[in-house]
Parts: sequence; structure tokens; C-alpha cells
Amino acid sequence: MVLGGDGTLLRAARIVAYSEIPILGISYGHLGFLTSAGPEDLFAVVTDALAGELHASRRATLDIESEFEDARGVPYTVHSFALNDFALSHGSQGDMVEFDVSVSGNHIDRLRGDGFVVSTATGSTGYALAAGGPIVTPEFAGMVCVPVAPHTIMARAFLTSPSDVVEVEMSEERRVACHFFADGQPIARSEGDLPLHATVRRGSGDIILLDHSSQSFYASVSRVFYGKAGR
Repeated sequence: MVLGGDGTLLRAARIVAYSEIPILGISYGHLGFLTSAGPEDLFAVVTDALAGELHASRRATLDIESEFEDARGVPYTVHSFALNDFALSHGSQGDMVEFDVSVSGNHIDRLRGDGFVVSTATGSTGYALAAGGPIVTPEFAGMVCVPVAPHTIMARAFLTSPSDVVEVEMSEERRVACHFFADGQPIARSEGDLPLHATVRRGSGDIILLDHSSQSFYASVSRVFYGKAGR
């Protein structure tokens, strides 16, 4: 059981990982998109969970392999888990970043802009949505790829299949400060380390979220993004 907002639930997901322990979220935060109910419904929803009457929603995850170069010029690799997304973001100086995007060995484009987001369907309502991506049903098992403020009118969000592998390669010609994040958490060991490359694929297991029905996702979309209370 998770008491908090979506950020707290994401932290719980990292702890649970692929153990398939169901997660029941009670919203004490601002949005509560990933949670099942508010504190006023705490006893009722826990009773339903213990009785096995809640719906188990399986959510795809991301397996992220990131390569960095530390302050001494020594490369290293970090493996990360994410329920929501992987994100490339510009550094504190706000310099435009330049990078190449490939999918399953196929080069898509060299982009310039503020960054790039690779999200799951669950994460499609987070950073990816804020960057202009689509809202995607949790049953979608592929990835959502969204450029962030690209310096071109041609770059658009696109979806991948569940078996695809997305690669982000930082430009050697334009090496500026930037960051890699997994579910909003910095991936690098030290703040000044330089990201070089990221490989993002579907994780080897799912996260199980408990909610009231298979339609809970659409009720949350209506409540959070359209301001309509459920009937």
C-alpha cells in the first residue's frame, strides 16, 4: 500500500520491481493519476483489496542502459528501471542538445532541442504528455517517443512495438551539459558526468496496480485532464 502521490508510487514501483507484488495507491498528493482512491475512501478500498474485488492492471516497464563519461574521462554504464519514462534533458545552462534517435537499428533522425522522452503507456500521461505526446491506454505495451521542444517542425511523437529498442546517441560534435533521468530521478553517478548513449527497451516484467475496474484509466483521464468528476 502506498500513501502519497504519483511520485511516491513510482518510488514504490522501483522497490517492488518485478516481484509482481500488487500495489494499491491512496492519493495524498496533487494529481493521484496512478492511485486508486483518496484518503476518504481508504477503509473501503482496502476492504475491497483484501476481498480480492479490485482489478489488477498490468503496466509495462522500461529497462534502461545508460553510458556516461565521468570528470576524469572514464566511461561507465548504469542500468535503470522505470515505470513512467526515460528522459534526456538539457543542463542547467539551458544549452540546446543534439542527439541521434534510432529504433531497432534504424536511424530515425538527428534532433536538436531541449531533450527527448521515451515513456511507457503509464508514463504517457506524465512528461511525455507535457511535451506534446498522446495519451495511451495502459494495455499498449510499446513505447511512446516524444521530442521535447525540437528545433524543427518535422519532429513528431511516435509509438514503437513492444519488441523495439530505442537508442539515443549524444552528438560528439556538440558536447554540452545534459542529463538522463529515469522516472524523474538522475541516472548519472555524479552531477557533472556527461551522458553519451542510452538504450531503452521494454522491461522483463510488469508492475501490477490495483484499481476499481478496467475503465479506471479513462475515469482518471476525465478527472485529471478534463476536470470532470466520475459518475
